[in-house]
Amino acid sequence: MFRYSAMAVMAGASLVLAACGQAGGDAGTGQAPAAKPAAKSPEPTDAERQARLAALPAPYNTGDLENGRRQFGLCRSCHTIAEGAPNLTGPNLYGVFGRKAGGLEGYNYSEALKTADFVWDAEHLDAWLDNPRTYLPGTKMTFAGLHDAQKRLDLIAYLKVESGYEPPAS
Repeated sequence: MFRYSAMAVMAGASLVLAACGQAGGDAGTGQAPAAKPAAKSPEPTDAERQARLAALPAPYNTGDLENGRRQFGLCRSCHTIAEGAPNLTGPNLYGVFGRKAGGLEGYNYSEALKTADFVWDAEHLDAWLDNPRTYLPGTKMTFAGLHDAQKRLDLIAYLKVESGYEPPAS
C-alpha cells in the first residue's frame, strides 16, 4: 500500500514540476518562453509524390519512383536526403539541384569538388552517377557507378521528388 502511495505522490509531484516549467518564461528573469521548434512538414503522400513527378521536365517525369527509391539504397549508407538531416560520409542531398558543386555549408569536400566549376543539375548528376571516378577524379566518393541509364533516370527522378527540387516556372 505504502509503495503505491509513494508512487502516486511522485507522479503528482512530477506533473506539478512539469507544469511549472511551462508556465510562460523563466520566473524571475522576465524572459519569454523559448520558442518551440517548427513542426516538421508532414511526409508527402503518394499522390503528392506522383504530382511532383508529373511536374518534372522530360524525361524525368517518366521515372519510376519505387525503382529510384531502391537505387537510392546504394547511396543511403553515405548520404541523407531529408531536409535538415545530417551529413554522413557524403553530404546531405536535400536541395542538391541548383547547388554549386562542393557548396554545401558545413561539409568537408575534396579539393576536386571544392574547385569544381558547375552547379548540380540532372545532366551533371547523370554523368557523375555513371562513373564518379572518371567524371571528377580526385573526389572522396568511392561508389563505382550506376551504369544502367534507366536506373540513373529513376534515381534522379526520385532525388528530384524527395530533395526539395522545384521545377522552373513555365
